[in-house]
Amino acid sequence: MNTSTTKRPPVSWGQVFTHLGFIVFCAVSLYPFLVVVGTSFQNEGEIIRKGYSVIPSLLDFSAYKMILHDPTTLIRSYIVTIGTTALGAIAGLWITASYAFAIVRKDFAYRKQLSFYVFFTMLFNGGMVPSYILMVRWLDLKDTIWALVLPMLISGWHVMLMKGFLQSVPDALYESAKIDGAGEFTIFTRIVLPLAKPALATVGLFLLLEHWNDWWLTLLYIENENLMKLQYILIRVLRNMEFLNSAEAMQYGLVKEGQQVPSLGARMAMCVLAAGPMLVVFPFFQRYFVQGLTVGAIKG
Repeated sequence: MNTSTTKRPPVSWGQVFTHLGFIVFCAVSLYPFLVVVGTSFQNEGEIIRKGYSVIPSLLDFSAYKMILHDPTTLIRSYIVTIGTTALGAIAGLWITASYAFAIVRKDFAYRKQLSFYVFFTMLFNGGMVPSYILMVRWLDLKDTIWALVLPMLISGWHVMLMKGFLQSVPDALYESAKIDGAGEFTIFTRIVLPLAKPALATVGLFLLLEHWNDWWLTLLYIENENLMKLQYILIRVLRNMEFLNSAEAMQYGLVKEGQQVPSLGARMAMCVLAAGPMLVVFPFFQRYFVQGLTVGAIKG
């Protein structure tokens, strides 16, 4: 029996230095996150004396105890944030992909006008006051879950990114599908969306991050404690801690003399609580993320 062995090509010094460079770059990029995690477990006095550290000399959970003193509120804000993020990302993806699909079709009569409309919104916007009047007075969405979803439902930049990817889909696919009797909805759902997975993953990740990190809409439109998002709750906790560290709080007896409120460690703990879920979600999008960005950039 003849056996053939394949030899691996020799590794060049250029490849070695390239891999070493990427390893160093990854370590440098990971270091700030490790500092944030380590500092969140540091004592307030230790942070003041020694500064931020990756490995604390003594574990201190006071920052997390301060933030989690009312876990019901935090859990409720997590539920609201997860719900609005999922709903906003799914609805935003559908609308963005539908709009981009319309303006890339050469047989659509108004594609130039709609493309200009999207581009115009990237340069100018109505402003905060008209947006507030529209949401509160005309649509009557104050203190509703839709006030946290609708303002970020579609973005001109996301549409342009999706358009750049869909332009790589050949028109022959649309024509052959029409010959077989497929309608526009069938073409969009069964041909375009499966082919656009990289772009959908890229735009979907952007939408997830925007909705997850949003606190501004809660500040503007939400007064009901049961509808407040996580980021806004954490900002309120941080403001309360800053007040407890002030001389006024000590004057009114809210804080004993010499007592240290872990405001520095709480900032890092808030970063861990806020960014942790997104770190879990990102690996699922990583497969398509780079491909979606590069194809959109080349074809756009």
